[in-house]
Amino acid sequence: MRDFLKKFELYIGSFFIAITTIVVVMNVFTRYVLKFTYFWAEEIAVGCFVWTIFLGTAAAYREKALIGVEAVVVLLPKKIRKIVEFLVYILLFILSSLMFYFSYTYVASSSKITAALEISYAYINSSIIISFGLMSLYSLLFVIESFKELIKGKE
Repeated sequence: MRDFLKKFELYIGSFFIAITTIVVVMNVFTRYVLKFTYFWAEEIAVGCFVWTIFLGTAAAYREKALIGVEAVVVLLPKKIRKIVEFLVYILLFILSSLMFYFSYTYVASSSKITAALEISYAYINSSIIISFGLMSLYSLLFVIESFKELIKGKE
C-alpha cells in the first residue's frame, strides 16, 4: 500500500494507458475484421490518454525527470548553485500554483460535452487540475528541501 501511495500517479496512469490500448485495439479489430466501429471508442481512448499524459507529467516532475536547463547552473560555484536552485523552485511553485488556479477556473467554467457520449469535458480536463495540484505540492516540497540544504550549508 505504501508503494502505491508513493507512486500512485504511475499506477493510475498505467490503468488509463491500458484502457486506451484495449479500446484502440478493439476498435481496429472491429473496423477491419467485423466492418463496424464503436462510436464511443475514440472519445474513451482520447480521454484516457489525456489522463495518462498529465499524470505522467506530475510523476516525472516528482522524480525531477523533466528536461531542465542545467548546463548553466552546473558551471556556477556550489554555494551559488544552491541559491539558484532554491530560487528556481520558488518560481516553479508560483508557476505551477498559477496553472493549478487557471486550470481549475477553466474546468469549473466549461460546459462543453463530448459529441458521442455526451459527457462533460470536465471529467477529462480535471486531469489538468490534479496534475498541476500535484506539481504545486511537489514544488513546495522541493522549496522546503532546498531551503534546508541552504541553511545546512551556512552552518
